[in-house]
Amino acid sequence: MRHLILFAAAAALLTACSPGKPAAPKAGAEAKFNTDLPMTEFMGHFVDPAAFLYWKNSGTMVDEKGEHSLYPTTDEGWDVLVNGATMLMEAGNALQLPGRTRAPEADWNKYAQMLTARAALARAAAEKHDEKAVFDEGGRVYEVCVACHEQFVIQPDLKANGPAKGDPLPALPDTKKK
Repeated sequence: MRHLILFAAAAALLTACSPGKPAAPKAGAEAKFNTDLPMTEFMGHFVDPAAFLYWKNSGTMVDEKGEHSLYPTTDEGWDVLVNGATMLMEAGNALQLPGRTRAPEADWNKYAQMLTARAALARAAAEKHDEKAVFDEGGRVYEVCVACHEQFVIQPDLKANGPAKGDPLPALPDTKKK
């Protein structure tokens, strides 16, 4: 009998401590989101670092010493790509929170959802250690970023400020021998 009581107590304790579905919220409880962080900071401190975790660890680099692979060579290295893609998936969700969306909301949410969907494919490629797919999916993530920035950053800035004045590029060094 004593063993049965101890077993029942242990089972109850294990059940109480085991991860499971979170309890349903109480009736009337509403979600509250703090979206006070300016979009430039959200992008600069969360989205950009996540994207660079992925992009800086894929493809090749060519320098004076030749061509070098940027792909990871260890499981831990591949986890960096998985982490970056996972963060981008969640960034797409967070961009749709009330207080973060921009007008027109349908376009904003379309880009955010595309970011999540493409980051999921990028994550799957990284989990498989598939270099070609990592490169291709990273490019597709980049396409979403460029399209969204064109509509929500570049065009509004051009409308507000006009085209850039002067030469936006620094002068090139003189490479001719004298």
